[in-house]
Amino acid sequence: MARKPILDALDLLGKRGAMRIVWALRKERLTFRALVEASESNPSTVNTRLRELRAAGVVDLGGGYGLTARGQALVVILKPLRAWAKAPTGPKPKSS
Repeated sequence: MARKPILDALDLLGKRGAMRIVWALRKERLTFRALVEASESNPSTVNTRLRELRAAGVVDLGGGYGLTARGQALVVILKPLRAWAKAPTGPKPKSS
């Protein structure tokens, strides 16, 4: 059975550190060292995720690492998720 693109995207973005890298690059290009620090991850993990994110067309390298147009579009999609995550939780359902 063929995979669905949404599942492939979720698999990629769900890997350790992937979303931290995308979020760290949302405003500016960063050097590898600055990206390791901003993503609060180790160099090996950042290197692996960068390779995967570059292969997916989300990140590019040129004057530091930065988001491609595809990566910037992803950030636009993630902003409502950020708002949702920051909102206070509603009432908890009563247990039976």
